[in-house]
Amino acid sequence: MQWDGRRRPLSASLASATQLVTSELIGELPAGVLSHRCASVLVRSLIAGMLSTRPRGRLRARRAWRFGLRRRASGAKLPAVSSGTPEQAIDIRRVCKRYRVGELEIPVLKDLSLHIDAGELVAIVGASGNGKSTLLNIITGIDRPTSGQVVIHGESIHEMQENQLARWRRRQIGIVFQFFQLLPALTILQNVILPMDFAGNLPRPRRRKRALELLELVGLSDQAARLPNAVSGGQQQRAAIARSLANDPPIVVADEPTGNLDPQTSHEVFSIFVDLVGRGKTVVLVTHDGELACRAPRRIEIRDGRITRDGACRERAALKQPSS
Repeated sequence: MQWDGRRRPLSASLASATQLVTSELIGELPAGVLSHRCASVLVRSLIAGMLSTRPRGRLRARRAWRFGLRRRASGAKLPAVSSGTPEQAIDIRRVCKRYRVGELEIPVLKDLSLHIDAGELVAIVGASGNGKSTLLNIITGIDRPTSGQVVIHGESIHEMQENQLARWRRRQIGIVFQFFQLLPALTILQNVILPMDFAGNLPRPRRRKRALELLELVGLSDQAARLPNAVSGGQQQRAAIARSLANDPPIVVADEPTGNLDPQTSHEVFSIFVDLVGRGKTVVLVTHDGELACRAPRRIEIRDGRITRDGACRERAALKQPSS
């Protein structure tokens, strides 16, 4: 959306700005996390507060913002369980997931149990439609199980309300998407800063410093001022990985992170995940790349909603890294 130079009433300008920012925001967040109506109301409130020329209007906006911060800070504590061990990052217990289509009920995950320790690198493989992405959505709290338990670092996320899940996800999970999901109107640096702006955990001056450190970690410090469409697909994926680490989550999940990359770039991106595990992160990635999956210390195969194989790949020792 671009301004055509014509002057419009404030209400029309606000509507245009709302449409633009809401569409960008919805495109950035995973499906189901934030409804379009909710995002639109949020954006209109923020813009109206910023554009208000009346002292009373600005005061009301500031009071509403502070009230929201107080509510967020004093929110209910997240439910937790004591049965999980501290070393166990992900504990999926007899999870079933069924989707209803009309009068039909389609099972996707069938009595699936999975345990992943902190600091593991796990690759999940399987043909399309067998439940890999659904399992990833269950782990991240984007989707809920029909039955069973989902315990992440000792917290039972299947019992949480949506507002609790949102706060939990900001602290615990970094998500890397197949198609990057970078906001095209923001620079690479601004894209990495954005999650920190939403979370509000760091003072504003420190956010830029941390974003630059993360871009240096993934080898993109020299591309910080560029827009996403001005860099390659591999560089966009590196930026997406840096963004997923913005709030320092202990778990990083990636859905087909190398699906649109050439073999050499895929190897470089996978090496970043290996480095993250060395820094103490737990990494879970879904991939169709059999060679990439075999380079992971642990490979899980899902077929028809069930785990059919779990362990190191038999061919892993024979694999050779691609030549540069």
